[in-house]
Amino acid sequence: MSQRMLSSILRARPNAVLRRAVTPALTTPHRFSSSDSHSQETFEQFSERYVAFFQGAQDLFEVQRGLNNCFAHDLVPSPGVVEAALRAARRVNDYATAVRVFEGIREKVENKQQYQAYLDELKPVREELGIDTKEDLYIS
Repeated sequence: MSQRMLSSILRARPNAVLRRAVTPALTTPHRFSSSDSHSQETFEQFSERYVAFFQGAQDLFEVQRGLNNCFAHDLVPSPGVVEAALRAARRVNDYATAVRVFEGIREKVENKQQYQAYLDELKPVREELGIDTKEDLYIS
């Protein structure tokens, strides 16, 4: 009985060794990441890229996707990017998204003074486009 087991183990073993040798070459994982292409991007390049993106956005999905990607980075977008995003939101006729841009800025900045600086710098654009902040809409 043990002779049969030994012979079956020896017969099965070369196949197992062969499978192990071939399998890793076929299933070697490749690392693909969308963030790799922008790893060395400067803040100015980031700003230019998103201003151009928002200027070319044609529908609400594109605007919201761009905002999601922009706010996912570990930085606060420049006022130029925010202005382009606001204009894009109004161009696709979505007031709620325009208001939400300011909510995103409020969450990204470190303190109230920085948020107020954004509001002050973007006040002419807000007035031109008729965009209120959430605080303006819900005064208690």
